Amino acid sequence: MKDFAKRFYHSTKWKKARADYIAYRRAYDGGLCERCKRELGYIVHHKKRITPENINDADITLNLSNFEYLCKSCHDKEHEEEIYGERKRLICVFDADGQPVEVSGRMD
Repeated sequence: MKDFAKRFYHSTKWKKARADYIAYRRAYDGGLCERCKRELGYIVHHKKRITPENINDADITLNLSNFEYLCKSCHDKEHEEEIYGERKRLICVFDADGQPVEVSGRMD
């Protein structure tokens, strides 16, 4: 988890928005991954990435239309591309609730 986003991901507002979206997806299609539709969703992904510039913009960070419920595999594929077009596998680790957790002092 990036330092600028730690406070947000631990906030009550994020946890409520995340839980609401998961409940919606489970009621809609049983909670399937919105991309592959084969695995169960695990991570609420922001379609428009959170940056230091938009972290306080609720239209991006808390807007359900910016959310996507993804399985771990599809989420990892989303984050493979690195700056300059090079491909690099980014390590993302999530707790049992699908919340991002810090690994070795850094998580992208």
